[in-house]
Order: sequence, then structure tokens, then C-alpha cells
Amino acid sequence: MLSSLVGVFSNDMAVDLGTANTLVYVPNKGIVLDEPSIVAFSHRDGARKVLAVGHEAKSMLGRTPEDIETIQPMRDGVIADFVAAEEMIKHFIRRIHKRSSFASPKIMICIPAGATPVERRAVHEAALAAGARRVFLIEEPVAAAIGAGLPVSQPKGAMVVDIGGGTTDIAIITMGSVFYSSSLRVAGNAFDDAIINYIRHKHNLLIGSASAESIKLEAGTAIAKANGSAVEVHIKGRDLRRHIPNEVKLGQGDIADALDQPIEAIADSVKLALERIPPELAADIYSDGIVLTGGGALLNRIDVKLARRTGVKFRIPEDPLRCVALGTGLALEQLDELKDLLAQVH
Repeated sequence: MLSSLVGVFSNDMAVDLGTANTLVYVPNKGIVLDEPSIVAFSHRDGARKVLAVGHEAKSMLGRTPEDIETIQPMRDGVIADFVAAEEMIKHFIRRIHKRSSFASPKIMICIPAGATPVERRAVHEAALAAGARRVFLIEEPVAAAIGAGLPVSQPKGAMVVDIGGGTTDIAIITMGSVFYSSSLRVAGNAFDDAIINYIRHKHNLLIGSASAESIKLEAGTAIAKANGSAVEVHIKGRDLRRHIPNEVKLGQGDIADALDQPIEAIADSVKLALERIPPELAADIYSDGIVLTGGGALLNRIDVKLARRTGVKFRIPEDPLRCVALGTGLALEQLDELKDLLAQVH
């Protein structure tokens, strides 16, 4: 009785709990929150207290004194710090419900396709501890497929590759159920690391992850243009030989070279998925193509490069960055119809 009464007063939520960003969808309202997955804690007077969450916490990265700690609760798409994850979810619930302590929503959360039973339980328990009255899980590529409008309930194979911050998730769906899914811990963060390593080895310059992300967003490309105006990036960092600040210049060809290895790893996972399905499903996918979602889909010409490496065309939906959040929300709204696509907690 109390549970049903609480439901009347609380908005249910769908949460795309990502390594880089957390998005929250509320039924009949759409996406109402998009914040970095970062929590700042204060350690003053021997007590650990939440100081900031989201954008405010991200602005503190690399700039905090010793008694303030910034934490990314998610790593490779799963919880790395349970307490920080619980506090972050709790903060976002309060934000959505205007800081009402009475809020006790039903929550749908997406998880990587390759999340272990222990990792699934950690997400489930963190949401319950944060105040949810009931928690459902859905795999990220399944949510992405729903959000991209793929025919997940038809007797036809549909394939999605979701390149997030921590993981690239692959799913093949037919007749309302997941036929195949896999998760690769190579995604947006790996792109940043590849840029850092390339600049270190080729130019003996050390840069941070924030600079690498900025380079990726400004001039990132999977294939450098053969003609047309070239984009050059001036990068500042620490010279590893002279130990002083220095600056180097990179072109798009450098970025494409730097990103070749992680993109190749994604292409190999796609080819492996296609090898493991019946020829009928493979024929559907070769005919309709593979849908590419997530922040990684925004990398210039990545769809072209993946198509060359796999022999299958890729297509990018209108809003690839929000497909997972939208799909998670739709799964919450259509719980009865899509219940067979939900992930189980053991």
C-alpha cells in the first residue's frame, strides 16, 4: 500500500549511467538532465562530505587542494566506487524531484552488455540505496537500438554498436529478444589514451586526458581527408626531455593514425559478432546496415572506416549521443511490451 502511494507522488526515471556522462529521462518529459559522472568530496574535519556533483565537480578536476577529492564513480561503464555512485544517483534523484526527500521512484538503468553478475548487482544495489523503490536493468546496446528506432520486435535481425565513454557495446536483436551481445572496453576514453600515447611517443610531449579529449572533439577523425582544407591543432604540454612546457602542431592525419588501433579493435569485435550468428540474421544486417550510436559515433568518418574494415555499411541516427538514454526511457514507458529485452540480476 505504501509503495503504491509513494509511486503516486514520485516521478519514475530512466538513467543512462555512463562513464563520462549521466543522462536522466523522465516519462512524458524526455531527457531532463545531462551531467558529467563526477563527484567531489570534501575530507575536512575527518568527515567525507559530498561537495559537488556533475558540471560543478568537473570544473574542479586537477585544481583541488589535498582535502578535496574528485571521483569518477564509473569506470569502463560499471561502478568503480560504490559510495560515490550511490551519492551521485541520490543527488540526481533529488534534482529531478526538486530536492524532495519523499521521492522514491521506479528506475530503469542501462549497463554494459558484458557486465558481470557482480557488476549488475552493484548497479542494482546502488540505485536501491539511493532511494529507488524498484530497479530494472537494460543493456546499453539494446537501449540504443530502441532509442534509434530499430524494429526490435520484428522477426528480423537488427544490429547496433554503441561507442560510449568506457565501453563499446554490440547487440543483435530479433523478435523482441537479444540474440547476441558483447562488450569491449575500448571506447571514447581509449581514444583519448591513444592520442596521449601517440603524442608522447612521436613528440615526447606529455598531455592530460582533458587536453586529449579537446583534441578529439576539435580535430578528431578516423580518416584524414585526401584534399580540402586541413585542420591543424596546436597542443601544449610538458616536454619529457627538457621538462619544460612546450607546444607541437598536429594535423588530422596524426589524429587518424593515433586512433587507428582502437578503431581496429572495435571493427574486429563487430566481425566476430557477425561470424557468430545464423546466415539469415547476417543477411538482414548486411542488407540494412549497422546502427552506430554513442559519443564515439560523432568522431568524423568513423562510420566510413568501420564500413571499410568490416564490409558492412554503418549508419548514424539523428542524435547518436542520446539514443541510449532515449531507449532506456522508452523501455521504462513500455515495460510490459519490452520486458523480454531487460537484463537480469542474479
